[in-house]
Amino acid sequence: MKTLLLIRHAKSDWPENMDDFDRPLTELGKINAPKMAEFLKSKGVTINAFISSPAQRARHTCELFSEVFGKQYQTNEKLYRPSENNFLSVIFDVADDVNSLALFSHNNGISNFANSLSSELVNLPTSGVVAYEINCDKWSDFEMAEKKFLYFYSPKNF
Repeated sequence: MKTLLLIRHAKSDWPENMDDFDRPLTELGKINAPKMAEFLKSKGVTINAFISSPAQRARHTCELFSEVFGKQYQTNEKLYRPSENNFLSVIFDVADDVNSLALFSHNNGISNFANSLSSELVNLPTSGVVAYEINCDKWSDFEMAEKKFLYFYSPKNF
């Protein structure tokens, strides 16, 4: 059994003349990301691996989560402006000893992917988290495995 968490980056800024890829977190984003991580930890959530879009706002959100959980993280370009196939490609490459995986990405892609996994529809807000139980032992079996919605949390939960 595996667990997949999909996490949208925290609230980000839109400075003038800045490339989308380089957009930073706002002060609220810097507060909400670790608060959400602490909230998950208080609920007994464990995360074995963190993979983020390399875009500044997603990577910084992932850094804040990984500090709370005391884990390293990696980035994958496929999570920036992702399609469903990009998510699948990242998931298929995860080591099978990872039982709980968190992916950090952007809307609309992350919400669209979440909505393809179960009948429970979500529109992930910034710092939002949705999780699924995946009935498989190998990440390579993800696509055909039964998926069960576990929870959805937003900053409104704390």
